[in-house]
Amino acid sequence: MREIQEHPILKLARGKEIWIKFSGTPIRAYENETVAMALYREGIDVFTESSKLHRPRGMFCAIGKCSSCMMRVNGIPNVRTCILPAREGMVIEKQDMYGKLPESIEDFPEPCEIYTDIVIVGAGPAGLSAANILKDFNIRVLLVEQNPKLGGQLIKQTHKFFGSENEMAGTRGFEIANILIQNIKDSNINYKTDSTAFGFYPDSTLAIFQNNQLLKVHSKYFFFATGASEKMIPFAGNDVPGVFGAGAAQTMMNVFGIKPGKDILMVGAGNVGLIVSYQLLQAGINVKAVIEAMPKIGGYFVHAAKLRRFGVPILTGTTIKEVMGTKRVEKAISIGLDEEFKEIEGSEKEWNVDTVCLSTGLMPSVNLLSQAGCTLKYVSSLGGYVPIRNRELRTSRETIYVAGDVSGIEEASTAMVEGKIASLAILEKIGYATGREKEKNIEELQRLREGPFSSKIVESLGEVTYE
Repeated sequence: MREIQEHPILKLARGKEIWIKFSGTPIRAYENETVAMALYREGIDVFTESSKLHRPRGMFCAIGKCSSCMMRVNGIPNVRTCILPAREGMVIEKQDMYGKLPESIEDFPEPCEIYTDIVIVGAGPAGLSAANILKDFNIRVLLVEQNPKLGGQLIKQTHKFFGSENEMAGTRGFEIANILIQNIKDSNINYKTDSTAFGFYPDSTLAIFQNNQLLKVHSKYFFFATGASEKMIPFAGNDVPGVFGAGAAQTMMNVFGIKPGKDILMVGAGNVGLIVSYQLLQAGINVKAVIEAMPKIGGYFVHAAKLRRFGVPILTGTTIKEVMGTKRVEKAISIGLDEEFKEIEGSEKEWNVDTVCLSTGLMPSVNLLSQAGCTLKYVSSLGGYVPIRNRELRTSRETIYVAGDVSGIEEASTAMVEGKIASLAILEKIGYATGREKEKNIEELQRLREGPFSSKIVESLGEVTYE
């Protein structure tokens, strides 16, 4: 019942039908979908439970950035099932949040040593754009992505992009991803999916886990485009299954053809909240309302106007107070806020929904940069801790570059240009004459940031950019 049968934009082609086991029960799955998606599509909301109070937990981010979907798979604990492709005969079991190791396990194979010139971590808009530059040069490049598919957030973007013609403005995000991915597949770029980079060591070795195999990657340059994770906000019941990040809902719908729920309350009226709300409507899902704590809508007017044409109310000065439900969201309570963001007594409103989506900001995924010893600074308008870097996106470590949301939360268009700048800067370091092309892209990035929505970003970037 959770499958999307028809979509006005997407062709939802599912893979071959296979079977997995969950707690001893056979569960239908499709090739090319993840274990978590298969379970959720078949009506399973509870994946695990908290260790102390044993409260139920379900999926939240759907891109491998949190621990809500960790389960035991074929006897191995702590597996993030939202990024694990389903395979025939897999045995899936619930575990508590700690996921205790079994008393004895088979030894992993010997580590595989890989030597390369540049390793790119993250195959979203920044990483793919960098790889598309590097593929035309005679150097060794390794591109690693922890999700089953290349493309990052692009593969679930069904809206047409704004911005520059050079960044394919007017083209839908998933179509941009298809172009960039195909260029990679037609090149000599070595790419690996289902590969989680989890450690950066003092000898400049990057540790990657892929298919029960440890890969030790030795590289001359490291390019981190690890993106961001969705922020949780505090309210009663925020851990009830059916509370998702807005990006998770987008992944379910636009990548796997699965409805997150029937009746949705969206929290947050920035661009992501507005865009995902409209995409929910396109998938035949009822959006009861969009609520926003700020006194004004944060996203573009054009996105808000689409929702209003569908009769979806957008309530500013309003936040989520409580979600009720045991094993699934059953209803939600919103409450009004005054000018000082204090709750207005008596302004509560009850919503009969089975799903709550949070679009309350993103947080750069800087764990590996921290391990690598890169200097970080907390800048709230950029999403949290971000790396100090120069105009070429080189961090405080000479051989480490960044681009995209890991360097500060912005649009996919700016991430793509940053990916080009950083890759061209690395090539210039190696000895290629790419300086002029690099400067052209730096100018293009400045043009993209000239709009009024970017003024705060530009100001904040000044705090973390050195010459």
